[in-house]
Amino acid sequence: MASITIRNLEDGLKSRLRVQAAVHGRSMEDEARDILRSALSRQAPPAVNLAETIHARFAALGGADLPMAPREPMPEPPAFD
Repeated sequence: MASITIRNLEDGLKSRLRVQAAVHGRSMEDEARDILRSALSRQAPPAVNLAETIHARFAALGGADLPMAPREPMPEPPAFD
């Protein structure tokens, strides 16, 4: 089993961990282990497609019919002879 050390833990957070551990009848280490286990066992949210998210947000407002810009042929590239 691996072990970790958590440095710079705020005093208030450590106090809350101590109280929560006491409420659950276990050590602070066991409580921290359980919190980590619980947090990391949750399934990650599905990947979000930015375009679909933007579309879903504004879909209720309706679309806009914009005229198509006329297409022109590409100009010839310059010749550097």
